[in-house]
Amino acid sequence: MSLNDSLESLRQIDLNDLDFNNVGSWPAAVKFIAGTLLLIAVVALGYNFHLKDLQASLEGKQAEEVVLKEQFSNKAFQAANLDAYKEQMQEMEVSFGALLKQLPSDTEVPGLLEDITRTGLGSGLEFEEIKLLPEAAQQFYIELPIQITVVGAYHDLATFVSGVASLPRIVTLHDFDLVPANDSGSSKLRMSILAKTYRYNDKGDAQ
Repeated sequence: MSLNDSLESLRQIDLNDLDFNNVGSWPAAVKFIAGTLLLIAVVALGYNFHLKDLQASLEGKQAEEVVLKEQFSNKAFQAANLDAYKEQMQEMEVSFGALLKQLPSDTEVPGLLEDITRTGLGSGLEFEEIKLLPEAAQQFYIELPIQITVVGAYHDLATFVSGVASLPRIVTLHDFDLVPANDSGSSKLRMSILAKTYRYNDKGDAQ
């Protein structure tokens, strides 16, 4: 049958005459067209329900591949420089240990109290209190708090604070409290301050 004959037979077909319960009785041209449409529908559904999932999975794997490559590159760089890192870490530990061991021992605390007292008296201050508070142990060092209360003029107090901060031994100053020394209108002030010095904690180093 020629193409023209097939087209002519298609024109003569009335869709209402087709028996959908007996597809085998349909004309060959109609069956061909129906089969083609069915194939297209199957392919389209297959793409939507299967190929799209595969495409999404592929894109996820590609993104994961980029991350893994970056991680591999970083780890390869770290592995190539591992010896240098270890050497640098050892040098830092040695330097840090040497600095910690430069912190004085507790036997030098009386000398520090004398230095603080001398600095205060040299600044023209009057000491009301200077006492050691309980120690606070840290991993590598021990804090030695010292509560100090002095009375004097504002500029004398500033000179005292500067002098304590300039002592050879490490001393940090905390919790300033400045109030008038009395209610008589005097220019003198009372300053309470917490000084902290530090000593090396050899027990913490041993741990």
